[in-house]
Amino acid sequence: MMRTRPLKVALLGCGVVGSEVARIMTTHADDLAARIGAPVELAGVAVRRPSKVREGIDPALVTTDATALVKRGDIDVVVEVIGGIEPARALITTAFEYGASVVSANKALLAQDGAALHAAAEEHGRDLYYEAAVAGAIPLIRPLRESLAGDKVNRVLGIVNGTTNFILDKMDSTGAGYQEALDEATALGYAEADPTADVEGFDAAAKAAILAGIAFHTRVRFDDVYREGMTEVTAADFRSAKEMGCTIKLLAICERSKDGASVTARVHPAMIPLSHPLASVRGAYNAVFVESDAAGQLMFYGPGAGGAPTASAVLGDLVAVCRNRLSGSTGPGESAYAALTVSPMGEVVTRYHISLDVADKPGVLAQVATVFAEHGVSIDTVRQQGKDGEASLVVVTHRASDAALNGTVEALRKLDTVRGVASIMRVEGE
Repeated sequence: MMRTRPLKVALLGCGVVGSEVARIMTTHADDLAARIGAPVELAGVAVRRPSKVREGIDPALVTTDATALVKRGDIDVVVEVIGGIEPARALITTAFEYGASVVSANKALLAQDGAALHAAAEEHGRDLYYEAAVAGAIPLIRPLRESLAGDKVNRVLGIVNGTTNFILDKMDSTGAGYQEALDEATALGYAEADPTADVEGFDAAAKAAILAGIAFHTRVRFDDVYREGMTEVTAADFRSAKEMGCTIKLLAICERSKDGASVTARVHPAMIPLSHPLASVRGAYNAVFVESDAAGQLMFYGPGAGGAPTASAVLGDLVAVCRNRLSGSTGPGESAYAALTVSPMGEVVTRYHISLDVADKPGVLAQVATVFAEHGVSIDTVRQQGKDGEASLVVVTHRASDAALNGTVEALRKLDTVRGVASIMRVEGE
């Protein structure tokens, strides 16, 4: 039997995502009520610019006082889609204090203060859900947190930023340079006027922290994630990748060490074989590859951003939280019991593709090979091309630690025959 008294929802933010949340709540009201077991009512919308016309939203619901809205006391669920650290953090904790559960899409805040927010939710017996914070419409957090709760996840490898994937895909398919591809992404609305958060990996790093924390039952914060942007990737790198049967993606990689005692989380460009499922992810789409003991390899794919896709994930959380509200229960909270060590990037072991500018004369290859050997880095393949006294030397290594590779490169720079290090890129997805 359906409850007639509606559950009241406060919406913080009414931009691209917030407006879609409000629209779906209105147009799908009957279906949502049937799925939840009670009607849901949009009780207030907090915005910065109240004069802006918002189609389908009663102007009487609009307010600039977000704090007063979450303090009303009759709000069942607060949906936070304003982003950033403050005032979002204060508003979420206030919502818990005044009896509301929270649905958020705020990856930056969750990556920085997720533990504190979970603690506040638990203290007040409320839910904190955030499916939309990582990969837009793609169901990922709930499968990791619930469907794979009985399994052991060993690795999460993914493309979690649509802007960077669009740019790299254009560079790969057309031979365009980075700036040209970025300009096209901006013109099409895939890149912000200031794309720094995307192209420098900040956005993906926040998502990696969230994914690692859930996958490995360990607190992983944004500052624990190694981050390297993609602005230095060149058309020449793509040509080298194609010669290896690879392409280049900006990857978020979270993995458990072989002994199970530690984890790492990192974001950086990497070459991946064309045979790997992530290599075929085109345009602004996202995909995440999960490897676990029992389930094996799983891949989650779909639109990772945009108003409607992200709103879909928000509404999924809203339904779950409202159902919990009606039953007087709460869903899964933070699971950090494993408390594994988060290892630094220097301990990460992977393969490397190094392109060197060298003098075209006898003995250069031997000198370079000696440096690699002295630092314990084994060479897989070498390719050399020379002309007019100058040459390029491309070395692909076997698996080595980041610290060993850095020591190797530092020593290479000291050789008189090495003119410069043109590029260094990791090779993943073996």
